[in-house]
Amino acid sequence: LTVLGKAHEFFQICDLEGKGFITRQDMQRLHSELPLSLEELEKVFVTLDADGNGSLSLKEFTTGFSEFGNHVTLIELYSHFILSTSQSESETACSLKCKETVNDDEDEELQFSDLMDRLGAKKVLDDESDVKQLWLQLRKDEPHLLSSFEEFLVRIFSQVQEADNEKNELECALRKKIAAYDEEIQHLYEEMEQQIKKEKEQLLLKDTERFQSYSQELECKLQSKEQELEQLVQKQKRLEQQCTELLSGKEKTRVENTKLKMSNQELLKDLERTSHELSLAQQQLQMLQQEASRLHEEKEM
Repeated sequence: LTVLGKAHEFFQICDLEGKGFITRQDMQRLHSELPLSLEELEKVFVTLDADGNGSLSLKEFTTGFSEFGNHVTLIELYSHFILSTSQSESETACSLKCKETVNDDEDEELQFSDLMDRLGAKKVLDDESDVKQLWLQLRKDEPHLLSSFEEFLVRIFSQVQEADNEKNELECALRKKIAAYDEEIQHLYEEMEQQIKKEKEQLLLKDTERFQSYSQELECKLQSKEQELEQLVQKQKRLEQQCTELLSGKEKTRVENTKLKMSNQELLKDLERTSHELSLAQQQLQMLQQEASRLHEEKEM
């Protein structure tokens, strides 16, 4: 039988009621007779159900079965069905006539190994025994199907290899994107660190400039107070001299003496007040100088 003939026969086995189409349940009924799990049978059904209507017509089934889609589990389904029907036909034929074995085992092994190498099957299959069994069976019992089966294997392994290449390309692209993302994150971290450092330096500079300005202002006030104090001292000296002259002079009067004493007392109060303000200004200047020195040390660090 041809591949299409076997597909037609398998369709009839699934469609026991003769509905003209098969459903998931029809295919799942053969679960115990096929080397596939229910999940794998579901994948086979979905692969063959191109229009997604939940049923397979004879045309859809035979077309999909002959083309084999792109799912590797179809190899197992095809392998099991071909082997089972081939073995049945072979047993019937052997009851009439025993076939002679003409192929050398070592030559078959070499040819199969060469086929697998050309197909790159070792990269796809962990176990080649099922494929090898089917290949040997077809080579022995139905050699006219062997070329079709090998063409089918070429298509399947080519599609698997393409899928593997696409997977590798996607993984490579993903790794590149991750590396670019990590590099961008690192760049952002570095920019943030530089910005924080720059802002900190600007704040320190502003604080230093502010304290320097305040210190200069206090120094000016201190100089002004010192000048005022000097003027008061000179004025006191002059008043003391005048008082001495008046006391020693013949023309002093009690009224003038009293006025001079009062003036002298007022000057003493002014002098004491100015001295106190000068002392406070000196203390503030000293504190500002210490603070400016500390800021300068932090900036150098």
